[in-house]
Amino acid sequence: MTFDTGNTGFMLLATSLVMLMTPGLAFFYGGLVGRKNVLAIMMQSFVSMGVTTVLWFAVGYSLCFSGDVGGIIGNLDKAFLSGVDLTSAYGPEGAQIPLLVFIAYQMMFAVITPALITGAFTNRVRFGAYLVFLVVWLLAVYFPLVHMVWGGGLLSEWGVKDFAGGIVVHASAGMAALASVFFIGKRHVKDAGMHSIPLVALGTGLLWFGWYGFNAGSELAVDGVTAQAFVNTDVAASFAAVTWLIISWAMQKRPSFVGLLTGAVAGLATITPAAGFVDVPAAAIIGVLAGGACYMAVSLKTRLGWDDALDVWAVHGVGGILGTILLGVFAVESVGGVNGLLAGGGPALLAKQTVAVLAVSAYAFAFSWVALWAINKVTPVRVTESEESNLDASLHGEVAYDMG
Repeated sequence: MTFDTGNTGFMLLATSLVMLMTPGLAFFYGGLVGRKNVLAIMMQSFVSMGVTTVLWFAVGYSLCFSGDVGGIIGNLDKAFLSGVDLTSAYGPEGAQIPLLVFIAYQMMFAVITPALITGAFTNRVRFGAYLVFLVVWLLAVYFPLVHMVWGGGLLSEWGVKDFAGGIVVHASAGMAALASVFFIGKRHVKDAGMHSIPLVALGTGLLWFGWYGFNAGSELAVDGVTAQAFVNTDVAASFAAVTWLIISWAMQKRPSFVGLLTGAVAGLATITPAAGFVDVPAAAIIGVLAGGACYMAVSLKTRLGWDDALDVWAVHGVGGILGTILLGVFAVESVGGVNGLLAGGGPALLAKQTVAVLAVSAYAFAFSWVALWAINKVTPVRVTESEESNLDASLHGEVAYDMG
């Protein structure tokens, strides 16, 4: 078997970039919480790198990409990577990469998706309960969604498009985050919050850097669409960052660094589903809409009193839903092979995108709430009030900083 060395090298790099996003997320979240709860939130991201990899090797890859059961989930024919060896290939003839590279690339998506949820319930969840939720959520939400969208399942057959995870990653995680906020409730101890903006900046930089692998790598080859997705990613993030900065500056009468950083992440999340389907001007518009819509979602959350500590629903949930719908508006055949509403494709794609992302969001929300309820019957999900004031010491016996 002869593999395309260019595609293979690029996908190994893209896989490494996506892997780097999970530590980046840990730094991003870690900087946003108080100094006594840094390790607890960072560990929830890092532990997914271990637990999710084990689960992916055992059954995850197979359930996502092997066989089909009712268009919803795969089978276990490839459990423990059965039958996968050095000669196993993925992709079209003449441009194939080793199947092992594809497996690793998709595994990195599985690692970061449940970690996104943790920012919503920071300072409130026991580590053991989180581990149970992590496994159950991957099995019942993430793996079926991957199969339905990218594994040839129900949504793929229906014609739903999701280039790099607006439905599969961001909408599902964002709505699961909102469900966790409603089930777990508000924090009892007021968190000092945002103890290190430089950590937030570092995390944002790593996320932005890794997102090139996340989006451009989702073409699974090196071609014009790869370049288009790469540029769209940067443009949308930049326009969203500037939009958020302008709005927050006007509202708060001073330019906010955290606002600029949060806006960039909102733009990255929103362009994700459309990155390989739209042109650069559309990516700029999507970035502006992302900055405005996600800023308003944060404001709405605050007014309603939802304790989504790190704005996971407002940034990832709203961003993922918005980007998935806007794909149906701005898609152009010259980029991704399908025309959206504005390119003369009619309302069909827009309707499918809207129905799919709303249905997935509803399912992710409902299942996550029920899962937390069931887990709480077996082991307490929420920490005690005394533990909440210093999770690093009370749950892990370690501290991020010497407090004297």
